[in-house]
Amino acid sequence: MYAQVITDSAGRTLLAVSTLSKDVRADGKKATTVEAAKQVGLAVAKRCLDQGIRRVVFDRNGFLYHGRVRALADGAREGGLEL
Repeated sequence: MYAQVITDSAGRTLLAVSTLSKDVRADGKKATTVEAAKQVGLAVAKRCLDQGIRRVVFDRNGFLYHGRVRALADGAREGGLEL
């Protein structure tokens, strides 16, 4: 599971987080669970807030909004982002 924050106007990636990131895998849990997806969302929110980004648009790329996709979005909201 991965997430990127991209600015459309400049066409560049501002930050990226995945289940392979050190801060997400620090707890040692399996990286394919719904909980791991939520941790990715929390990490994205933390990094965004550190850069002064408070509002993002969530593009799920055609994936259904349930399971890990929903957990990532919920984690980002819980972390303080507006989606």
